Amino acid sequence: MDKSVRNLTVALACLLGLLGIGAFATFRQAHRPVTEIVVNVANDADNYFISERGVTALLTNGGKEPVIGTVPEGDRLRVLEKRLRAHPFVREAQVYRDLAGNLHADVHQNHPIARLVHADTRLDSYVDAEGRRLPLSPLYTARVATVSRAGGGALAPTFFQDSTARGYLDFLRYVDEHPFWRAQVAEVFVEPGGKLSFTQQVGDQRIEFGPPEDISEKFAKLMVFYRQIPSVLGWDTYHRVNVEYQNQIICE
Repeated sequence: MDKSVRNLTVALACLLGLLGIGAFATFRQAHRPVTEIVVNVANDADNYFISERGVTALLTNGGKEPVIGTVPEGDRLRVLEKRLRAHPFVREAQVYRDLAGNLHADVHQNHPIARLVHADTRLDSYVDAEGRRLPLSPLYTARVATVSRAGGGALAPTFFQDSTARGYLDFLRYVDEHPFWRAQVAEVFVEPGGKLSFTQQVGDQRIEFGPPEDISEKFAKLMVFYRQIPSVLGWDTYHRVNVEYQNQIICE
């Protein structure tokens, strides 16, 4: 019995010692001034709308609020995260410290799927997969399809947020999610009656898509056209291709 008690006492003492060391290390780390800012900008879609330097500028409020040499913790770290997330091209951000005293900022960029164009290019903007408008950036121009009203006129600011217009966003998401169509679809037009048409990067045909419905089926029909017609007759044989109607491809 005495031996068991001694073993239990030794084990308890070791556990308390480890807890004490851990608590001391945590306390020391929490009170260690920042020596370096480590920025990681995830770039899943080859976008370059915000740089490591830009993230650092946001963290320091343009150099007005230095971080190095300070001891940010708790609420201060949450303030820094909120500042990063307020940037239109930041989808998600995490700010934390490591045991060496470094401040880490992990940033995931927002991803535009189309550019909305106007007669006055200063009013152009991007739209993301959720239908939110994003401003243009002086740092980078995304290679995405452009969207406008056929014959001129601007899309309303809430166009992609309206429940009746969600199909148009589904169309753009489909294009963005498929590399072939993302590379092929060039200019998208919203016709007066609400139908869609678009031009292509390769080929002079205007594709008449119809309403933004049965999207995958219509693109599948268009792929049939690509595989069977241009290789035989050439890309420029037809100037109009309509995939609007079920089980039909109309070429003129």
